[in-house]
Amino acid sequence: MKERKNELIMLGTGNAAVTHCYNTCFVLRNAEGSLLVDAGGGNGVLSQLEKAGIALSDIHTLFVTHAHTDHILGVIWIIRTIAQQMGQGKYEGIFRIYAHDKSIQVIDWICRMTLPKKIVAFLEERILLCEVRDGDSFEAAGMRLQCFDILSTKEKQFGFRAILPDNQTLTCLGDEPYNESNHNYVEGADWLLCEAFCLYEDREYFKPYEKHHSTALDAGRLASQLNVKHLLLYHTEDKTLNTRKVKYTEEAGKHFKGSIFVPDDLELIEL
Repeated sequence: MKERKNELIMLGTGNAAVTHCYNTCFVLRNAEGSLLVDAGGGNGVLSQLEKAGIALSDIHTLFVTHAHTDHILGVIWIIRTIAQQMGQGKYEGIFRIYAHDKSIQVIDWICRMTLPKKIVAFLEERILLCEVRDGDSFEAAGMRLQCFDILSTKEKQFGFRAILPDNQTLTCLGDEPYNESNHNYVEGADWLLCEAFCLYEDREYFKPYEKHHSTALDAGRLASQLNVKHLLLYHTEDKTLNTRKVKYTEEAGKHFKGSIFVPDDLELIEL
């Protein structure tokens, strides 16, 4: 059997308000396993995983960036479904959720307030909520991830820098603009995952800066300044899906001459 390479599967690529694609979340997968990052805003994450051909029984680790609804509510559906599979003998082992203290508190509270007792019973037994602090590291799916506070002005949020099994580095900046305090986590990364709320030319319509977001032009400039090799843009608006891939790539490419990826929902990218 051919050994699986490092892969990134974008389950969703949209921002909080999208209706024509799913909220931003993705899976990092390799021969060692699969890591889910965020889960979108609802049970649509279950549909996206099914469409991508990814079984929940193959996912044993989830990283949650922050507690905004478009990232954390899908986590509750993941917990519910995995707990059901555990009860039916269809899920082996432990499921770990890594997040900062605020997100852990929100996940725990929603689960205990909304889910049946037989589901909640799996918390602290086989579904573990693992708090991480700024600078903490953990291992999952053959990768080592170091978490960092993105220093959001809106909601406490963590990104991460991952060392992949082949020693490539991948940095996820979350869904807000880069802060220079995180320079060491980003500079020289092989892969940079960066939000791009819209095109710079559409800034008057979408107003990214008022919402503390970036444009494709900003992301390209950042990637060039920090000497990364590959740039992947996500967390976008959904009004220009038909032209998004071409136009975002062109705009980011005005500054960045490396590889640029603007994936659609369910797109698989080999890392």
